[in-house]
Amino acid sequence: MHFSVAIFLIGSVLLTQTDARYTADWKSLDARPLPSWYDEAKFGIFVHWGVFSVPGFDSEWFWWHWQGQQPPDQKCVRYMTENYPPGFSYADFAPQFHAQFFNPEDWADIFQASGAKYVVLTAKHHEGFTNWGSPNSWNWNSVDNGPHRDLVGDLGNAVRNRSLHYGLYNSLYEWFNPLYLSDKKNGFKTQEFVLHKLLPELYNMVVRYKPELIWSDGDWEAPDTYWNSTEFLAWLYNDSPVKDTIVTNDRWGAGCSCHHGGYYNCADKFTPGEVPKHKWEKCTSVDLQSWGYRRNMKIVELMDLPDIIEDLVRTVALGGNYLLNVGPTPEGMIPPLFEERLRGVGAWLDVNGEAIYGSSPWRVQRQNKTDTFWFTSKGSTVYAFMTTKPKRVILTLYAPKTSDNTNVTLLGNPCPLTWFPITADAGLVVALPELPFTPGQAWTLKLDGVL
Repeated sequence: MHFSVAIFLIGSVLLTQTDARYTADWKSLDARPLPSWYDEAKFGIFVHWGVFSVPGFDSEWFWWHWQGQQPPDQKCVRYMTENYPPGFSYADFAPQFHAQFFNPEDWADIFQASGAKYVVLTAKHHEGFTNWGSPNSWNWNSVDNGPHRDLVGDLGNAVRNRSLHYGLYNSLYEWFNPLYLSDKKNGFKTQEFVLHKLLPELYNMVVRYKPELIWSDGDWEAPDTYWNSTEFLAWLYNDSPVKDTIVTNDRWGAGCSCHHGGYYNCADKFTPGEVPKHKWEKCTSVDLQSWGYRRNMKIVELMDLPDIIEDLVRTVALGGNYLLNVGPTPEGMIPPLFEERLRGVGAWLDVNGEAIYGSSPWRVQRQNKTDTFWFTSKGSTVYAFMTTKPKRVILTLYAPKTSDNTNVTLLGNPCPLTWFPITADAGLVVALPELPFTPGQAWTLKLDGVL
């Protein structure tokens, strides 16, 4: 090869690499492809754990409801008056956050048994307490106070040893941080909190723990320009140690939700009616009343397993990921009812996971006639989910287009099922076998060779 041609080609490659860098604006950042692992994973576990787990009352918003909002929530005021001495502050809860029974290996075993492919832990919630030894959160972190442990690091090691992806939740704002309150009073025209607390902490967290997902929150009071979100994301995507694998959500400033970022949360427990045009995630909690642990939770306030399975199936059929939350106790235990739910999901996925992991929405997502079906697909294979026991043993599916090569089975049973076409264009009738018992009360038909 001629020397000048070689120089030209090398220069072209370098120019292409330079052009591939993302600039600190939403047009550029939003064009970044989502790393493939995230869409393939489909199911993750959310963990809300912090000082708020110690009072274990109301929700993880307890501090704000007690002493932030005006007027205060009287049930929170009464709880403190009746159970704690006068002058007891929220900071006094931190030394009681002992986490003495926290065994990250046990947690990781439960998460792996659930069938989840990624785990997201609260590194810092709105209270500002970090579950790692942040040098920007002196004495308000899990190494200096409470457990005296690096909770983020310990869980991360255990999770990754089981080949699960590890993500971190991080609240941008902190309810009572004096620097934040000063910036807020100044109409967010100053950035003392962002420059001296938030950003140094975020950069440190990414470099130290190398998360594969950042679940940002607490953004809504100020625009993304206050948080310096685009500058941070440009660094994250271009130069950080996780630039090729990192996934982010959409909570990076007022108005960003459902418009900018990696995948979209849009809102807590977001449930669209059709397939959105952008990759999305539904986050929800086993405890319907709270994300954090509650001492007084009742079984009727928890999602039961069939509801979780149906929610998971609906979410994946509509192209989303499903992030299911549990709130551990301040002692570091995952409540047995939460564990039971997670293991139940895993037992169902052991049989039906083929139709979930790595799947795509089909051209028809739902059939809602005599019996309700949800659909996913992989190439020429279509999966039809029954999230309630069918009323009859003869099922009619109207959308699939069959061929001479069509084969129908029930996941968990390799024996082909008897089926007949309805018309030459579309539809088939399937004769069901006796359905095996499943605590999730959901079954999946596998249709090979259909359109």
